[in-house]
Amino acid sequence: MSTYAVTGVASGIGAELMKILKARGHTVIGFDKHEAAGADRFIQMDLDDPASIEAAAAQVDTSLDGLCNNAGVPPRDGWEELILSVNFLGQRQFMKAMLPHMKPGGCIANMASRAGQNWLANVDQNKRLAALTSKDQLAAFIVDEGLNPTTCYNLTKEAMILWTLGMQSELQALDLRANSISPAAVDTGILDDFKRAFGEKVDMNIKRAGRAGRPKEIAEIAAFILSPESHWMKGADLHIDGGMNAFKLSDELGLDGFRLN
Repeated sequence: MSTYAVTGVASGIGAELMKILKARGHTVIGFDKHEAAGADRFIQMDLDDPASIEAAAAQVDTSLDGLCNNAGVPPRDGWEELILSVNFLGQRQFMKAMLPHMKPGGCIANMASRAGQNWLANVDQNKRLAALTSKDQLAAFIVDEGLNPTTCYNLTKEAMILWTLGMQSELQALDLRANSISPAAVDTGILDDFKRAFGEKVDMNIKRAGRAGRPKEIAEIAAFILSPESHWMKGADLHIDGGMNAFKLSDELGLDGFRLN
């Protein structure tokens, strides 16, 4: 059986992923800011605190078959620095600290979002984010870029997708791989945050898809990505959104001629 590290195991997708992996007989090392039960080993970690990240990674004393960077915070007023710190800088630091524990053939799964799908148009801004090396730089970056909580969130999810793409060549040389997952409108405790941030289009998309996604549905895809069965999947971003991205593209591209009737 395999050993996996999963962040954000106290609730939502992370908690469901932990359950799925354990039900399949795997060992799970769980990380979260909040106490969480169910992991074979739980290590408390605050992704907004670089010292906490290093201390948490230092407690890992076993090799890993996979790592899921799942933890994150939603777009809330006044959280601009926290969003950038946790959702990108902290994730990046943690992954780098965990890399020496990864076994050859292992996989990294990065939790992105449908909110990050405009990454191609925002590559330059993402490069400026990726150039930051310290939390102390975030306040000035936010002012210079004219960001608010929602655009900060979007930017971090774009960065997770680009990060997955950008590091694949280096990972390949280490016999490792990474993929990102882009869910949309998942029925967790922070769904209302996204409704407030993105407005009525969230309800419209949920209505068109039939319902919001379930955490377990996203976790099942994450479990597959982490497994050896997905070994030829490298540097990919998977849309797990009930068809929302397909609806959007079909409307924008005027694909009426490709409909069933």
